[in-house]
Amino acid sequence: MPALVGLNHVALTVRDLEVSGPWYAALLGKAPAIDEHTDAGFRHQVWIFDDRTVFGIHQHDRAVFDLPFSELQVGLDHVAFGCADRQQLDAWVSRLDKLGITHAGVVDAYYGSVLSFRDPDGVALEVFAPPAMSTGAGTSG
Repeated sequence: MPALVGLNHVALTVRDLEVSGPWYAALLGKAPAIDEHTDAGFRHQVWIFDDRTVFGIHQHDRAVFDLPFSELQVGLDHVAFGCADRQQLDAWVSRLDKLGITHAGVVDAYYGSVLSFRDPDGVALEVFAPPAMSTGAGTSG
């Protein structure tokens, strides 16, 4: 079986790149690494993370189906950006507040902690922190 090394990129279709582009640039804290109109009939902006994961937004030349986003439709449920730990997730709460982005607050679960919010088109986004690692103290084997 050929091996996969992980997720390479995610690309979202947006209604208006002039609205979503600055919104994502503010959220991510930097300008896109790529901003171009392609021969494939869309303009895209692309951000590259330190781990080389790629995130992009596309605006197609052809009209898109202008339906509201819903995670209850077949297709994309949400996109989760990762952060190192719960402390960083708390910093993201402050960042979203500073940017005026409405969010649901941090929700903690056994599998990690999540901060949920939506982009200008209503696409469900998250920042996710893995659970704290147990040191094994107090356990018996």
